[in-house]
Amino acid sequence: MLATVLSRAAFGMKAPPVTIDVHVGPGLPALTVVGLAEAAVRESKDRVRSALTTTGFQWPPGRVTVNLSPADLPKDGGRFDLPIALAILAATCQLESRFLMPYEFYGELSLGGELRPVRGMLASLCQAALEHHRVLLPRGNATEAERVESARVVAAANLAEVIHHLTGERPLPEVPRASAEVNDVAYPDLAEVRGQPQARRALEIAAAGAHSLLLIGPPGAGKSMLAHRLPGILPPLSSAEALESALIASASAQGFRAEHWSSRPFRSPHHTSTTAALVGGGSPPAPGEISLAHHGVLFLDELPEFERETLEALREPLETARITISRAAWQSEFPARFQLVAAMNPCPCGYAGEGTAYAGKASGYAAEGSGYAGKASGYAGEGSCRCRCSRVSIERYRARLSGPLLDRLDLHVRVGRTDVTTLFNARNLSDSSAVVRLRVARARTRQLERQGALNSALTSSDLERYAHPDRESCDLLSFTAHRFNLSARAYGRILRVARTIADLAAADAMTVHHVSEALLFRALDDDGLDTQPRAVPYAQPSEERDERPGSGFH
Repeated sequence: MLATVLSRAAFGMKAPPVTIDVHVGPGLPALTVVGLAEAAVRESKDRVRSALTTTGFQWPPGRVTVNLSPADLPKDGGRFDLPIALAILAATCQLESRFLMPYEFYGELSLGGELRPVRGMLASLCQAALEHHRVLLPRGNATEAERVESARVVAAANLAEVIHHLTGERPLPEVPRASAEVNDVAYPDLAEVRGQPQARRALEIAAAGAHSLLLIGPPGAGKSMLAHRLPGILPPLSSAEALESALIASASAQGFRAEHWSSRPFRSPHHTSTTAALVGGGSPPAPGEISLAHHGVLFLDELPEFERETLEALREPLETARITISRAAWQSEFPARFQLVAAMNPCPCGYAGEGTAYAGKASGYAAEGSGYAGKASGYAGEGSCRCRCSRVSIERYRARLSGPLLDRLDLHVRVGRTDVTTLFNARNLSDSSAVVRLRVARARTRQLERQGALNSALTSSDLERYAHPDRESCDLLSFTAHRFNLSARAYGRILRVARTIADLAAADAMTVHHVSEALLFRALDDDGLDTQPRAVPYAQPSEERDERPGSGFH
């Protein structure tokens, strides 16, 4: 009157094995579930009882005890309904135990015996494939099984199909492997962005080296539009990257979606998101937005509006590309190699540095028929600024972003307003996403062949080997570091960006021109209050100024 069935729990990115032992003995009719089971697991007794009786099996008249081992591992969800039902049938001799041994079982049972899909199946399938176990799961999880190579999976629609398959009456076919074709995802085209040459250039550099990017500009300048076009210029995910991203999505509340396979994740949480929603947490542990953006883009619009403690939680994942969530009873780790793109206004009102320069010489309307033909209209007050924020309010607004966080952002780019004539111009000579993607792919190939990683992941020793500046670049960096009080981290990030610029130019060695352009994209390393780019004179350490090309930057 004892039976054992194998299954697995969903615990973050892991799938620890769970053994379901069922004992049927004498006593008053009752079903008890032990083994640190959450409420959803304890409620399975009612679902299992109804599913068995409606399928045509007998419920045992004695006392039924279900043990989920190991006892100290938290277990939740309805994934244990099917293995509990099969173990009860085996314990009461309604099903031979030898039929259960080759399989791991998963599935939530309805009251009528139908099998419903469960979340977090990809991790269980990968682990079962490594241990050469066969798997029987609901038909709704078959799309996940198609993505796991070497997995031997059978999908059933209801409990009756499971029994007929195990007994050999009507065997079910194994789930076939999915084709290796890459989904053709329709990303927004970068050619739709009119003007903004500096921001487009920064976006291409960020894509080529997987650098983090901060866009600073007034409302309506196109910051969000640029950010949403970053995934379209990134190369497609490899098979290993696609599986890793799918594993994270499968462990989350949203679950795995086959149409998102091989597409770059793009996550854009609202600024009211909590710290747990951004970095992950809960019981059992679930991945947050930074993990759901793994191998993709995390876009934080209105960056200063986020809670300060929420933004500070990004500091460690930006460095380590992982997030470890520790609680008193457990610890869980999620990958978080995301590309951060943030956007903010230059001041609370958003219009610092924006003028209302309308060069109107006269104003008037000449009535012609039923319409008005405006000959000339304008406003005096050329060059007046729309912003009315005080210096103190701007300082307070900028202070919402800590220095350590800004130090970890590779590119700071000011995005100005685009001229109206540029917006109305029918001809757009800007490169499309497909053209830029080819340049980005070539630059990434150079990085991977040279050092085995993208430039944003270069260590200090890698910087010495692959991004060592020449003498002229050292002089420029030394002057800039003293002028703007740059930290060692900022110095390293400037070198990484310069190395990416050199890779885009297919240059083997970094020059002062590459370093100069990298320094252009550190807009917040000055006093933080100027809203327009300004020329910074560069003097050689000697008393005589070097007038050679490239000895200064603007």
